Amino acid sequence: MRVLVLGAGATGAYFGARLVQSGSAVSFLVRPARAELLRRDGLRVSSSHGDFAAPVDVLTHLPAGSPFDLILLTCKAHDLDTALAAIAPAVGPGSRVLPLLNGLRHLDVLDQAFGAARVLGGLCHISVTLQPDGSVLHMGQPHRLTFGARAPDPRLADLAPALLAAPVEVRQSQRIIDAMWEKFAFLATLAAMTCLMRGSIGDIVATPDGTALLRRCYAEACAVAAAAGHAIAAAARDEAVAILTTAGSPLKASMLRDLQRGATTECEHILGDLIARGCAHGIDMPLLCSAATHLRVYELGKT
Repeated sequence: MRVLVLGAGATGAYFGARLVQSGSAVSFLVRPARAELLRRDGLRVSSSHGDFAAPVDVLTHLPAGSPFDLILLTCKAHDLDTALAAIAPAVGPGSRVLPLLNGLRHLDVLDQAFGAARVLGGLCHISVTLQPDGSVLHMGQPHRLTFGARAPDPRLADLAPALLAAPVEVRQSQRIIDAMWEKFAFLATLAAMTCLMRGSIGDIVATPDGTALLRRCYAEACAVAAAAGHAIAAAARDEAVAILTTAGSPLKASMLRDLQRGATTECEHILGDLIARGCAHGIDMPLLCSAATHLRVYELGKT
């Protein structure tokens, strides 16, 4: 299977490396500075599940008519417009785009650009970061990729085996939008609370009201999911609450790391979109709205 990974940031580089290990022909479409580094040093991943270090195929642009079987889209939401233009030559009649962006709003954008039939649903659970030397550090244990067709798609029978062969926890979901909502509700809560409180889950739980506030915020997100027709299953809710209320947990959202280093955040793509969906159903979301306002004030201060 010919796979194009848009970007070689931490998430794309990690899953791209694992696809290389399982035999897929993977190319990384990256900016010139990143391309130079990868050509010089190769792609390097450090993980408790096994390290990876090897030369990889690197591209800085695609000529017209360069279709790939699968395009793995792992950019930040605020880079989506640029990403669409970059991958357009790679999308042919039989191509499928697998986005691993957070939230749901990007699906409408991708559908409009490439047609809904070519856009899969997808999500990942992983904590990775790009090191100053360009290598990828995988933190913790989870390295899960979930994918699925949003409507019956015979093309997936050709593509799924290569994804399932990768040495990560790969799940093919028959209810991929429900799975994306499960992550959406969890991630929105994690981002809202760790950004609003400027601390990890463990820091929040250590305060007298922290656990109750975390539960309340997650309940707001779950209410939006239910109103949208994608109620979070009890098992998924229990798992999320357990993670969100673990004493001493160092877990924090990548959005908080972006905030702390003065970078642009995905506030509107995650919190703004969830709040808009909740408002359409008349749901009261004081904690989610407080967190979004906090981040919006931060974004205004950057301009």
